Amino acid sequence: MLKVGLTGGIGAGKSEVSRLLVEYGAVLIDSDRISREVVEPGTPGLAAVVEEFGPGVLTADGTLDRPALGALVFADAERRAALNAIVHPLIGARAAELERAAPEDAVVIHDVPLLAENGLAPFYDLVVVVDASAETQLDRLVRLRGMTESDARARMAAQATREQRRAVADLIVDNDGPREALDAQVREVWGELVRRAAATG
Repeated sequence: MLKVGLTGGIGAGKSEVSRLLVEYGAVLIDSDRISREVVEPGTPGLAAVVEEFGPGVLTADGTLDRPALGALVFADAERRAALNAIVHPLIGARAAELERAAPEDAVVIHDVPLLAENGLAPFYDLVVVVDASAETQLDRLVRLRGMTESDARARMAAQATREQRRAVADLIVDNDGPREALDAQVREVWGELVRRAAATG
């Protein structure tokens, strides 16, 4: 099994790269999806978040009010650390469970948005970074996701710098260009991952 960390800045196109890798045969473990699962109604994770942050982080139907929670932790490093202390161990345990269920010869892609920020590179056999310029990221966030420019810039500023992400990369996918160029690069990356998986096997 080859354990691959996949990361990239917001708007860089990481989700598209993970989708293409799954088409080639990768097993995807999506940290964002798991982070939602571990705080669904009735979970110990949601109970712990409510205990820490109060019932104001719940919607009327008892689900987690992500914007309300985000407003509490976005600009407060201490509150953010408290949230991470609750959810990160739960996400890690679920990711490990999914990894154990994958075939022995699998290429397992861990899609981890904050891999560089949280110093997680050593946990993977190699790290793939989807890279795009700040201009490209900003354009996609405003044009495709409907964010205001100031909101997009704030989200980008809250993440690792482009240089910090590139520093932990074993392989880099440059996603500043057209879609066809991305497809060709991901095909090459997949070939390299398959070769490395065979070598570790």
